[in-house]
Amino acid sequence: MLCLTVCALIWGLAFVAQVQGMDAVTPLFFNATRFTLGAASLVPILLVRHARDGKTDEKPVVTTDTDDADAKDAITASAGIGAEPGSPSARTRKAPFRRALANPLVVGAICGVVLFTASTLQQYGILYGKSAGRAGFLTALYIVMVPLLAFVFLRRRIGVLVGVAVILAVAGFYCLCITDGFGSIGLADLLLLFTALLFAAHILVIDELGAKVDAIELSFIQFCTTAALSWIGSAAEGSIDWTGAATAWEPIVYAGIGSVGIAYTLQVIGQQWVPPTRASLLMSLESFFSAVGGAIFLGEVMTPRGYLGCALIFLGTMLAQAPARLPRWMRRG
Repeated sequence: MLCLTVCALIWGLAFVAQVQGMDAVTPLFFNATRFTLGAASLVPILLVRHARDGKTDEKPVVTTDTDDADAKDAITASAGIGAEPGSPSARTRKAPFRRALANPLVVGAICGVVLFTASTLQQYGILYGKSAGRAGFLTALYIVMVPLLAFVFLRRRIGVLVGVAVILAVAGFYCLCITDGFGSIGLADLLLLFTALLFAAHILVIDELGAKVDAIELSFIQFCTTAALSWIGSAAEGSIDWTGAATAWEPIVYAGIGSVGIAYTLQVIGQQWVPPTRASLLMSLESFFSAVGGAIFLGEVMTPRGYLGCALIFLGTMLAQAPARLPRWMRRG
């Protein structure tokens, strides 16, 4: 829970950096540089862990009778001998697929493709959108889409308290972000709605597959995947601009190391302990922290409507963290 709250805090304060960065470079080039920095920030951690694991793994390997039996089962399965339903040899036919979904390279690549698409659409939605508040509200709708997608595709029921928490949070985001009416839906709005859908899918993919792999390795691979796709896209549109990057180096560094390297890694770690719907509510606090940070550090004035929105978001987030003493049907989500 603490990991996801810190993640939301970093993302909330990084929103200004994202807007400032796009004043100098294009969305694809901005994402290419910041995700490259995010991946690079994890390299020292991976090297230290690799050196440490190399020392602890220097032990003799003892072959047991169980290992011999497993090897015989694998040989028998490959020959198609005695493969009865439910037998170990029959189950080994599904082993390659299961091993693939437990491979950090595969899981990281899947997460990276989803994250690349979501972050790119979000940047373009912010760039072409009518207001930052509108963009923040539409993107935050992933808190509604997470339980809906989990119900449709994963057959997970939505608890009463969690459902109420989502409604309160959405109402809070509307009060906080939409100050002059919603108006008509434009292309930027559709991009941001699809962004929310992809962020919801990203949360569920990490929830389903992230627990099976190492969190740091998963984060590193998904950052590399997102960075590589962003570099390809930026090169294709001819938007690689090192002069602009030098101008916007401060937003790029903060968004790269803070928003990507630290926050997205905390998301992967935190989701190993928190169910996806509650995780989405915790991470949606980024809009809350963004508004509060703007009022504290930038002198922005928040209206009573904005304070009401913050209160509703905070209440919804706390309500979603249902205590263990409540009935199971009220806590599930």
